[in-house]
Amino acid sequence: MDVDVANWMACCYLPDSTELQEHTLKTDRPMVIGDRCQIDYGLDAAEILVCEFCTINGAIVSTGDVRIDNWCEIVGDVVAGQDAYIGEGVKIRGKLVVRGDLDIGDNVQIAKGFEAKGWIVIRNPIPVIFYVLLYLMTMFHLGKEGEVNDAMQELFGDEEELPDPLRIPPGSVLNMHVFSTSEKMEIGSGCRLHGNIRAASVKVRDDTVVFGSLRSNDAIEVGERTTIHGDVVSEGDVVVHRGAHVLGNVASRTLQMHEEARIDGVIRAPDGLRIERTT
Repeated sequence: MDVDVANWMACCYLPDSTELQEHTLKTDRPMVIGDRCQIDYGLDAAEILVCEFCTINGAIVSTGDVRIDNWCEIVGDVVAGQDAYIGEGVKIRGKLVVRGDLDIGDNVQIAKGFEAKGWIVIRNPIPVIFYVLLYLMTMFHLGKEGEVNDAMQELFGDEEELPDPLRIPPGSVLNMHVFSTSEKMEIGSGCRLHGNIRAASVKVRDDTVVFGSLRSNDAIEVGERTTIHGDVVSEGDVVVHRGAHVLGNVASRTLQMHEEARIDGVIRAPDGLRIERTT
């Protein structure tokens, strides 16, 4: 994975096959939640990192490690398949279950008790995102880019080819009505998402279904055979690829659509509409 330290969290990235179900955001990859996010879903991933001052209104379930930074609130159980790192002032309204070791900070509240199969250490773990970014910046400064992937490999797992984790930027809001971030958003192939997407720009790859609308201040791109059950609204340009289906209206500065794409609603593109034909 190529790592851009300055912009690593400045993009909302949902990898291939991500599912935003009725009560859970689920992926088979690692997941990183930026600070001060409000998420009204549970989280289910290979590993889960939650930065400071987040509220998660659901359970956290991971087959690997779970790292929860200071002053977060989890309204549900926390289950770690391996180790868990719980920062200072964290509130867990459910039960904490840890299959490996537990590193826990001061003033942690666990409403329904905890189980840990390994060692228990009471101390304040370093904030996860601070540790990751500090380490990566140091490696780049020393000209040791080759060691960056090794560091990320150690943090996120032992796969031969390190997958790019699911990333939610700081200050994002996910609830039953809207998925909102001030940053750009990229949605992978084969995803299934419920909710209205709001982002600086939106790129949706192929074979994805969004049960909601897309709205951005910049460009929107809808991949091949992707279905949007709502409107697509952009202050910039919109591209709708071959086989895509928008069940609502499209409003944008310009619209480029494939002749085999389908838009059920009204099209408003004051600066031009271009039809792409199969060659």
